[in-house]
Amino acid sequence: MAKIERNDIHIISRHSNWSESEIKARLQRDVYHDKEAWQKFLNLLFISLGVGFTTAGILFFFAYNWADLHKFAKLGLIEGLIIAITAVILFSKWQLNVKNILLTGASMIVGVLFAVFGQIYQTGANAYDFFLGWTLFIFLWVVVSNFAPLWLIFIILINTTVILYIEQVAQNWPEIIPFTLLFGINTVFLFIALIGEKLSADINPPTWFTNILALAAASFGTIAICYGIFDDYQASFLILVIATALLYAYGIYYGIQTKSIFYLSIIPFSLIVIGSALLISWSDDGGMFFVISLFIILSVTFLIANLIKLQKRWVN
Repeated sequence: MAKIERNDIHIISRHSNWSESEIKARLQRDVYHDKEAWQKFLNLLFISLGVGFTTAGILFFFAYNWADLHKFAKLGLIEGLIIAITAVILFSKWQLNVKNILLTGASMIVGVLFAVFGQIYQTGANAYDFFLGWTLFIFLWVVVSNFAPLWLIFIILINTTVILYIEQVAQNWPEIIPFTLLFGINTVFLFIALIGEKLSADINPPTWFTNILALAAASFGTIAICYGIFDDYQASFLILVIATALLYAYGIYYGIQTKSIFYLSIIPFSLIVIGSALLISWSDDGGMFFVISLFIILSVTFLIANLIKLQKRWVN
């Protein structure tokens, strides 16, 4: 049975003989967070802030004392800290969430280690090598922990590596290729998160995580299609359009099934942007810009009105 929510109680109270005390007791039991829940939240919050500030402090420490430190001290301090954090994670009896937060902090410190190593030995100016090494060396931690924030950092590192590689090495690629590649990467991770949730109970990504992936995939797909429209429909453009159409169709289906306004918002907004780009590609005179402005106003108004209507239907 699904967990009862605040709106459910309000609807039942309007159509039943519940007293005020019964409604208050039901809200207190099923909706409001108790003292234990708040203590757990604050515990994780302060641990996360502590790990984040500690990582930032390590960065500032090396930046301020860089000239006065021997290279052995620079590398030894960071490696010792990573080993100490890993030992605490392996041998302590702390809660799993606390260990995952510490592991996320250790993953960030791995990036500091690679940055310090590159500065000491001048390993080159290709920044994508740095992010690629960082990504590979935390891969096992990401898979073992199955922790959404750490997965998000991992995916950001992959996107950053691809972007920097294209900027520094594959400079001759058509402009549509980088965004198509990024669209594909984020789409794959999104499908793994959504479909894996149904295949295995161990894969249970939070909503914010899948929403970020969906937003990234829709953004890169929209930009890639707009580039394809203005580049006279290159060979890869047809594949991109088909892939985007399939993703958007599944996103609409998933949004309706899960009653998620998020998916039913970003996909139509993406289509509005693509439609506007298509109109501009046909003509860029003043009359066409008036038509595009009218198209955007009417389509956005129609979309918001229908989303509000759909939200009310789901609530009631």
